[in-house]
This record gives sequence, C-alpha cells and structure tokens, in this order.
Amino acid sequence: MLIAAACVSVFVGTMLQAATGFGFSLVAAPLVFAALEAEPAVVALLVLGLEVNLLTLLTENRRPRPLGRAAAVMLACAAPGAFVGVVVLRALPELALQIAVTLGVIGTLAARHVTSAHVPAPVAGFAAGALTTTTSTNGPPLLLHLLGRGVAPAQVRDTLTVCFIGLAALGALALTASGEPALPDAAFVLGLLPAVAVAHVIGRRGFARLAAGEHYERVLTGVMLVAIAVGLIGALS
Repeated sequence: MLIAAACVSVFVGTMLQAATGFGFSLVAAPLVFAALEAEPAVVALLVLGLEVNLLTLLTENRRPRPLGRAAAVMLACAAPGAFVGVVVLRALPELALQIAVTLGVIGTLAARHVTSAHVPAPVAGFAAGALTTTTSTNGPPLLLHLLGRGVAPAQVRDTLTVCFIGLAALGALALTASGEPALPDAAFVLGLLPAVAVAHVIGRRGFARLAAGEHYERVLTGVMLVAIAVGLIGALS
C-alpha cells in the first residue's frame, strides 16, 4: 500500500512542479521515505527529480532566465553540504530521517510565505546541499534566498530549476564518492520514469490555471499535509 501511495505522490508532485516549478520533493518525499529505506529513497528522488527538472527546463517554449551568479554560488557551496548530508543520512535511524522529512516540508510551507528574510547565497547553498542527501527537501533555503532578494516569480522558478538539476548531480556524486550507495528497486524507478513524463504533460496543461489562481496555495498545502500524515503513519506503523 505504501508503494502505491508513494507512486501517487510522485505523480502528483510532478504535476504540481510542472505547473509552478516547485513542489515535487515536498509532496513525494514523505511517502517515498515511508515506502523505502532512507538511502534508496534519496537515490530514487534524485533520479526522478532530475527528470522532472530537465523536462521543466527543456520542454517550455521560452528561454529560461535564471540568476546565473546566484545559482553558481549556491551550487558551489552546496558541494561540501552534500557530503555532510551523506554522513547524516547514514548515521541517523530511519524514523529520525522520516521526521526530518516532515520538518523539511513544514519549513517549506513556512518559507513560501516569508518575503523579508535575508539568507546569504553561500548559507542557502550549503544547507540545500546537506538537505539534498538527507531528506531531498532542499527547496526552503534556496527559496528564502531568492524571495529575500525580491526576485521576480519567473526568475525564481528558473533559478530553482537550474539549482535542482545541479543539486541532483552533486547529490549523486556525494553518495557515490562516500561509498557504494544503497539503490532502490530498479523496477520502482524505471516504472515511474514514463509516469513522470505523463504527469509533467498533464501538469503543464491541466494545472496551469490552478497555479495562477487563488486556490493554488490551499491545494498545495492540503496535498503536503496529507503526504506528511500518510508518511508518518506509515513510518510509525
């Protein structure tokens, strides 16, 4: 049952991210962590998240305009953070990591409503790197940095997408360089690759109006809270 719920969360998270550039790991991580062991869950989310972000970057009929310097600084500082995250991932028990995922999602819900916090790019990058290889919920520090600078929504989306792609590569490097990573079941990941592509098309076409409307925040919050609740129940049962 948890595997099925995890697959649904990946599909829904992809649709939300296709519409807004944000939300994949936040929806998918709680249930993927509940369905798999922690390290295979991180690997699965890195692979699927990379696909989501590449589709977002390459399939839109416009030229992305990320903040190149900010992205470069954050990714450079994310590299050591990713290695620290691997140490934490392999040291903490499964339940502690599941709770950390939950706290990361809650932190993101809070971060989306903060516009005045000033988080320096190096700090945001290091924190995002560490979160990439522990919980996969690496968006909050990046988002806080960009919102604190008053960046336009389109550039926030493009910069996040570029950073997420870079973080996936850094996460894979850190996991591999720190020892042989525990991999998820190949059938689980391979089966979701085409599902992610389909969900991305649906999200771009069917959820664009929702993303631009007044109900999007309520829907996103509701989906995240359900994912948190189901993930925690699965982890504790």
